[in-house]
Amino acid sequence: MASKTFDLDMIKEVYAKLDSRVKAARKQVGKPLTLAEKILYTHLWDGEATEAFTRGKSYVDFAPDRVAMQDATAQMALLQFMQAGKKKVAVPSTAHADHLILAKQGAAADLQESINKNNEVFNFLSSVCNKYGIGFWKPGAGIIHQVVLENYAFPGGMMIGTDSHTVNAGGLGMVAIGVGGADAVDVMAGMAWELKFPKLIGVKLTGEMNGWTSAKDVILKVAGILTVKGGTGAIVEYFGDGAKSLSCTGKGTICNMGAEIGATTSTFGYDESMRRYLKATGRADVVELADEVADHLTGDPEVYANPEQYFDQVIEIDLSTLSPHLNGPFTPDLATPIAEMKEKAEKNGWPTKVEWGLIGSCTNSSYEDLSRAASIAQQAVDKGLITKAEFGINPGSEQVRFTAERDGLLKSFNDLNATIFTNACGPCIGQWDRKGADEEKVNTIVHSFNRNFKKRADGNPNTNAFVTSPEMVAALAIAGDLGFNPITDTLTNKDGEQVKLDPPVGMELPEKGFDVEDNGYQAPAEDGSGIEVTVNPDSDRLQLLSPFKAWDGNNITGAKLLIKAYGKCTTDHISMAGPWLRYRGHLDNISNNLLIGATNAFNMESNKVVNQLSGEINDVPGAARAYKAAGVPTVVVGDHNYGEGSSREHAAMEPRHLGVRAVIVKSFARIHETNLKKQGMLGLTFANEADYDLIKEDDTFNFIDLKDFAPDTQLTLEVVHNDGSKDLIKLNHTYNAQQIAWFKAGSALNLIAAEAKGK
Repeated sequence: MASKTFDLDMIKEVYAKLDSRVKAARKQVGKPLTLAEKILYTHLWDGEATEAFTRGKSYVDFAPDRVAMQDATAQMALLQFMQAGKKKVAVPSTAHADHLILAKQGAAADLQESINKNNEVFNFLSSVCNKYGIGFWKPGAGIIHQVVLENYAFPGGMMIGTDSHTVNAGGLGMVAIGVGGADAVDVMAGMAWELKFPKLIGVKLTGEMNGWTSAKDVILKVAGILTVKGGTGAIVEYFGDGAKSLSCTGKGTICNMGAEIGATTSTFGYDESMRRYLKATGRADVVELADEVADHLTGDPEVYANPEQYFDQVIEIDLSTLSPHLNGPFTPDLATPIAEMKEKAEKNGWPTKVEWGLIGSCTNSSYEDLSRAASIAQQAVDKGLITKAEFGINPGSEQVRFTAERDGLLKSFNDLNATIFTNACGPCIGQWDRKGADEEKVNTIVHSFNRNFKKRADGNPNTNAFVTSPEMVAALAIAGDLGFNPITDTLTNKDGEQVKLDPPVGMELPEKGFDVEDNGYQAPAEDGSGIEVTVNPDSDRLQLLSPFKAWDGNNITGAKLLIKAYGKCTTDHISMAGPWLRYRGHLDNISNNLLIGATNAFNMESNKVVNQLSGEINDVPGAARAYKAAGVPTVVVGDHNYGEGSSREHAAMEPRHLGVRAVIVKSFARIHETNLKKQGMLGLTFANEADYDLIKEDDTFNFIDLKDFAPDTQLTLEVVHNDGSKDLIKLNHTYNAQQIAWFKAGSALNLIAAEAKGK
C-alpha cells in the first residue's frame, strides 16, 4: 500500500526533539523514566525540562501535536474557535461526522436519513473546517477514534480530542487525552494547554491470551479492580511480555475503555505490533522514523524491571489465566467472569434472555474485532444454529467495512440476519431507534461498547446492558442467554443436536491488505480567507455564541439551590445525548435538557425540583430559567465523581448559560471539573463530605469571601436555612492563578479573544 501519511513533517519534528528533551527530563527527574513521563516531558510548552514536576499537584503547560473533534462536540468547539480571532488552526486538526447518524434500518438508509436531517450541521462543519485549515471526515467515513488510529496516531505523540475516548490512540503509543471544546480551542489557537501532571499507574501484563479471552477482557478486569474513579488523575501505562503479545488494535481497545476508570489516558510502549499496524495502514515511513528513536518510545528498562519504584500503583494480570468477562449492568466496572454470570444473574434478578447483541463502537470495531466475531457467526451458520437474539454491527471505518466486505466477514453476519449499521457510533451513544424501547420493558442486551449507564443505548431505563468482547457478544446473541458460557456449554441446533462453539479465530490484519474506494476525507482549502461561514439566525440547530459575562468582582450572595443531585450523576445525566444530539450546536435549545436525568435528593425523582420563587414544582431547566430571569444566581450540589463519563462541555456550558454560578460536590471527574473552570464557573468540593447532608432544599447561599479567591485557599460558603439558622461550610478548589483569571474574565475564551484583539 502506498504511503498516505498525514502531517509527516510534524512527526519528523517531534522525533527530532526527542533525544535532547528526554535527556533533559531524565536529568531533572534524576531517575529512569516511564513512557508517559517521556511523552509529557517532551511536549512541554517551554521546551526542554528545567524542573521536575510533582505528580497529582503541579499544573503544567503542554504543546500537543494535534487535535481531533467529533461532530457532536465539534460544533460548540468550532463556534468557540470562531470567536478566538484566528485565521487558521495552529496545529493539525480534524473533525469527524460520526455521532449524528441514527441506527434504525441499516447503513444505506440510515446514512441518507442522517444527511437529510443534519445537512445544515454537516455543511456548517464542512465550511468551518475548509476555512480554518481543518481536515473533515464526512458522514459514513467512520468513528473518530478508529479513523485516528488508522491515519493520525503515532508513537510518542501527544494529542487532545473533544471526546473522552480520544484515549484510544494510546494503542499506538500516544498520550491522547479527552478534553472539552474550550481546551481544544486553546491548542487550535496556538496557545499552551494546561494539565495537572498525572499520577502513574503501571499495569504489568504477563503470559499470553488464549481461547475466548480477548484484549477487551484486560480492561474489563482492570475496571473491576480500579472502579469508575480509581484511575482519576492518572495515566495507566501497560507493559510486560503480555503487552507485547497484544495486537495494536487490541491495545487501542484497552486504552479506549480506560476512560471508564476515570484515567487521564492509557498507553503502551512502541513494539512490533505497532510496526505491523502502521505498515498495514500505509505508514511505513512512520515506522522508519520511529525505529530511529525507538528507545525513547517506551519506558526505560529499569522502570519495567522494578515498577513499584516508579509507578504510584502497580497491577499485575496474567493473560494466560484471564477469563472472558461481562461488566454491568448500569455501570462499566461491575465485572463478572463468564463462568460466574449465570449464578450472579439469578441472584440479582437480571433478565437472562438476551434481546440484542451489538458489535462495534470506538472500542471494538477494528478488522480484528470483526474477524473474531465473524468466526463465531460462521460457526453458527455451519453448525445449524438459529440466532436467538437480534444482531447489529457498526464497522469502525469505511476502510474496515470495505475490507471486511471484500473478505467475506460481513456475509457471515448477514447469513445470521444481522443488521449492518453505518460506520458510526450509533447505539453506543444513544443514536439507536430501537423498536419498542418506549415501552420501557425490563430486558437485557449485550454489547462491545464502553459505557452502559442507564438509558444510554436505547433510552429505556430498564434495559440491562452488559459490556463484553465482540466474540462474546456473538456467542451470547446466538445463545440468547446471558448465562451461556461458550467455554463449557453446548447449544441445540435446528436438527436437535448438541453442538459446541469453537474458540474464535481472527486475523490481526487483513491478509490481502486494507482497501477502500472512498475513505470520506475532505482536505481543507489551502487559503480559506475567502470562505464565508453562515449561521441562519432562525436555525434551531446552530446558534452563534455570545461571550459570558465577566465576574463583577463582588461576592455571590442570595443564591438558590437549583438541584441537589443524589448518587451517580454523569454527563449523560447533566446533558443527555440521544435525541438531544441535534441541538449540540445551539446552546439555548440544548440547555432544555439541563440535569433532567439527575436524581433530586429531596424527592428521589428526576426533573422535578421546587422553584423557590413560586413554590411550584418545575422541571430543572424551567426552574433555572425562572431564577435567571429574576436575576437570582443558583448553585448545583452533587455527590462523588460528579460529571463522570463523556467529555461533552455542554454539561458545563448549559448551567453557565442558565445562571448557575457554582457546582459544589464531594468529588469531580477530571474533564468535567476542567470544563467548568473553562466556562468561568466555580467548581468546588466539600472540605468535609458530610456537609453535603447539611444542604436543604430551600437554603440561601452566600459566598462570603469570594473577593479573596486565590490558589490553595479555601472558600467559605454561608448556608442560610429557612428558619434563619446558618451553617458555615468550607469548600476546597483546585484553581491556580490562570484558572482564577478565567473565572474573573467570564470564561477562558474571553481571555483568548481579548489577547487576539490586543495583538
